[in-house]
Amino acid sequence: MSNQVHEGQILAGKFRIERVLGQGGMGIVVAATHLQLDERVALKFLLPEALVNPEAVERFAREARAAVKIKSEHVARVSDVGTLESGSPYMVMEYLQGEDLAACVRRAGALAVPDAIELLLQACEAIAEAHALGIVHRDLKPANLFITRRVDGSACIKVLDFGISKVTTPSATPEFAMTKTSTVMGSPLYMSPEQMSSTRSVDQRTDIWALGVILYEMLTGRVPFDADTMPQLCGMVLQDPPRPIHELRPDLPRALEQVLLRCLEKNREHRFNNVAELAFALAPFGQPAAQRSAERIARVLGAAGFPSNPTPLAVAASSRPGTGTTTNFGGSTENRKSRAPLIVALSLLGLLLGGALLYWSHKDSALASVAEHPSSMPAAAVSTPNAAPAPSVEPAPSATSVAVPPPPASVATEASPSPPAASAAASAAAKAKPKPKASSVKGKSAAAQAVAPTIDPLDGRR
Repeated sequence: MSNQVHEGQILAGKFRIERVLGQGGMGIVVAATHLQLDERVALKFLLPEALVNPEAVERFAREARAAVKIKSEHVARVSDVGTLESGSPYMVMEYLQGEDLAACVRRAGALAVPDAIELLLQACEAIAEAHALGIVHRDLKPANLFITRRVDGSACIKVLDFGISKVTTPSATPEFAMTKTSTVMGSPLYMSPEQMSSTRSVDQRTDIWALGVILYEMLTGRVPFDADTMPQLCGMVLQDPPRPIHELRPDLPRALEQVLLRCLEKNREHRFNNVAELAFALAPFGQPAAQRSAERIARVLGAAGFPSNPTPLAVAASSRPGTGTTTNFGGSTENRKSRAPLIVALSLLGLLLGGALLYWSHKDSALASVAEHPSSMPAAAVSTPNAAPAPSVEPAPSATSVAVPPPPASVATEASPSPPAASAAASAAAKAKPKPKASSVKGKSAAAQAVAPTIDPLDGRR
């Protein structure tokens, strides 16, 4: 029990202390019972020595304001705030039973893929609502993701500690009024490169980086960047690619590795634009309910004006395997997406027109050759789909033609030279049709001249 509080102590005239749940340099969290409601709650308040630090007091107030605005079941509810007799501000939160994700990974090791995806998507639901309100958490880590149980026994993630969250709405008070621009806030193992450089300039994509690190740790039991000293760690985060996850977990799908690599892009422009895009990319690897979770996240962000792309297949194509980098072929992500359908449509149209022109040019050449040499035209070139097979007649050794009964109108026979009437008709057709060019090859077989080549309009190179 802390020296500041003890079991049975009454705070604010209505809370009886039961035990200390956690304590840091600035504050303390205790389990307490609300005397009037006979309900167990968690009480968080600042220690007296922290009251002389205006920044600590402001962060505490910010956490209370952020938590009370977010209504998601995946954020610990704040039901009241006040001031203790000592002058310390306090907040009343829902009492949670369970363990944080950091303790879970230490105890159980790497998690199964569907379980890890399920827990991360729950955290994404809370973060999506925060981002929709213009709140960036900036301190996401396994210790701030608490695993509790619902009434039916299913696991439920609760996102904790919005103490260093950043409000990005236009009406927000400028952050430099409270802290210097160069101040580094957060947990280094989970901080994005831009957060290490300037905490004040981060946006929602710094939370996407942290979510990627958390997922990496859930799947392997280790973080992607680790070092003995803070300068070494910063150098790795700013310059080095993450350790390939398949070295630690060879059974993981390659596409899932690509999702992680995109979360851990050094350049935030190459990461997922929002947690909805991340959720859609992860959903195929989770439980059947994962897709519904991704759709809820998209609706929350969509209502706040954050568009999302629900196509998970685009993720693997946008990253180079094993490098943690994405190639940017000109323009912003939004511009490339808007131009892509037009480019594809024009390419297909060009291929189709080229194929059609080539087909008809070959067909005209073949027909002209047949008109000049009608006796060489194969039966298959003119027969109808259901025509009877053409009779075959061997030519007589003498010059006299063998009389053959006329075949059906749709069938061509390979008989000896045609009667005079047919020859006259062929001559007339030959005169009416221009002769094929000199390149129309005399050595080729009749079938090669008569059958046009097959053109695949999609067999092109973009």
